[in-house]
Amino acid sequence: MAKQVLILKASPRQWGNSAVLADQLAQGAVSSGAEVETISLHVQDIRPCDACDLCRENGGDCVIDDDMQPLYPKLRQADAIIIATPVYWFTLSAQAKLFIDRWYALLGEKPNPLSGKQFALLLTYGDEDLDTSGGIHALDTFKHMVRYLRGELVGYVHGSASDPGDVQKQPSLLEEAYQLGKMLGAQ
Repeated sequence: MAKQVLILKASPRQWGNSAVLADQLAQGAVSSGAEVETISLHVQDIRPCDACDLCRENGGDCVIDDDMQPLYPKLRQADAIIIATPVYWFTLSAQAKLFIDRWYALLGEKPNPLSGKQFALLLTYGDEDLDTSGGIHALDTFKHMVRYLRGELVGYVHGSASDPGDVQKQPSLLEEAYQLGKMLGAQ
């Protein structure tokens, strides 16, 4: 059976730099035989967690009726989960953070359905430097989250790309995303 790779684009720009990296990763994963699904979070109606904790009482089912509901089964079924996001104000975009916050419901399930999954992060930022851009905070947040979930951080690709199209001027960055996809897609 082919490996299931789920890519979440978390930029409000449909063709933004992190989205381009996501498409490169998808091509690499497909070339290795994986089944890839890509979802743009910006067009989803995902509301914030309201901390009702009903998911803890009912075995992990979130009661908020929004576009997150069809995404929960996709998260459970995926072998690898990739978040592609720009850095906004020194961390993950709001779309990425909102989506990840709603994973809280899944932790009400026993066993944790995200444990043992592979994770990767594609990150773009406006500054020239990972530290001063705030990208380091986004990367640290993601690393700690994966550790908490008992997942496997397989890799990350990051680079400076502020204006739309900047990432396409960086063939080495595109190749890095493609190669990460190939690795993730391999059985």
